[in-house]
Formats: sequence, C-alpha cells, structure tokens
Amino acid sequence: MRRMVATLSTTAVAAVSAVTLVASPASAAPADKPQVLSSWTQTSATSYNAWNSARQNQGAWAAYGFDWSTDYCSSSPDNPFGFPFQNSCARHDFGYRNYKKAGTFSANKPRLDSAFHEDLKRVCNRYSGAQKTACGGTAWTYYQAVKQFG
Repeated sequence: MRRMVATLSTTAVAAVSAVTLVASPASAAPADKPQVLSSWTQTSATSYNAWNSARQNQGAWAAYGFDWSTDYCSSSPDNPFGFPFQNSCARHDFGYRNYKKAGTFSANKPRLDSAFHEDLKRVCNRYSGAQKTACGGTAWTYYQAVKQFG
C-alpha cells in the first residue's frame, strides 16, 4: 500500500508539473518591438542617439530580446585612419541582426545601409579640410561595401 501511495504521489506531482508548464504563458517580446526597432534604425541623429542610449542600458530592454552583439566593422578597420567608425558599425550590426531575426531584413536593408552612411557622415562632420574630405571618402567606401556585400 505504501508503495502504491508513493507511486500515485509521484504521478500526481508529475501531472501537476506538466500542467503548470503547459499552462504558463510563453515569454513574448512586447508588442511594440517592431516600432522600437524601427525607431532605432532610422537615418537621423535622434534615432542614433536613442539607440546608443539604449545600448548603454541594455538591461532595461531585456524583455525585447534584441540582439546587441557586434563584430563592429567586420573585417574592415573599426577606426580607419583614426576616424571612429566603431559605433556606427555597431548600430549597423544591430539593425542587420535584428531585422534578420524578424524575417524582414530585405525590406529594411536599404534604410539600414543609408542610416549607416548618415552615421559615418556625422562622424566626418567633426573634421574640417583635408581630414573631412578623407573621412568622407572613407565613409563612402564603407557604405558602398555594405550596400554591395552586406
């Protein structure tokens, strides 16, 4: 009898556990995830600044399940000729990785590449004269590379 009670208890606990697992709602990203992703991947400085602020406080956005990983400028220098392109590359990676996960990469790639170019041009606007010209040419080269091969 004791063995039968133990077996029934174990079976009852397993059944309750299984029901609990099935009945628990799946952890879903907030409904506004596509809008947030879009707002952080526009061509404007406001969009870049909002993304960068969120990047500095990723924990506050954990429920969204964004992919923040980056290899920065991939196989190209992150800071070519001393121009700090690293953060622009990180935002570009953010857009690519998250739109690929969402299954809407192709529709968004042209805007992501344009936003990347705008970010690079904002970096170049910090310079003047020959440095600005060199930076702009490098930015154009990086943009063309992602446009063609990204």
